Amino acid sequence: MIGYTTVGSNNLEKAVAFYDAFFTELGAGRFMQEDTFVAWAVAPDKPAFSVCKPFDGNAASIGNGTMIAFMVDSTAKVDAMYALAMALGGSDEGAPGKRMDGFYAAYFRDLDGNKLNIYCTNLDDA
Repeated sequence: MIGYTTVGSNNLEKAVAFYDAFFTELGAGRFMQEDTFVAWAVAPDKPAFSVCKPFDGNAASIGNGTMIAFMVDSTAKVDAMYALAMALGGSDEGAPGKRMDGFYAAYFRDLDGNKLNIYCTNLDDA
């Protein structure tokens, strides 16, 4: 079971602003932070997402093939979160749409190039 995920950033201030706005819409907030990282979750005992300056002092880089997915409860929420990510300066990796039976998703990259996905499996409204 996933406890938390972490992505690196070369501009923590901008990354935190992006994720503060993004996670507010998912009902998550900051629950842990220090000078070098911030973590968000819907509750302290639920899976979390964090962004950090790399511990080794080297530049953050994106992982080829690495992606983190966030589940929501409707296609409308997928559409809205994708639009929010674009408005926050994210870049498109695949507009919202049905990908296969029972799976509706959108793909995008954050300000540091980390690949993210927002999806739902409730397609009653699609």
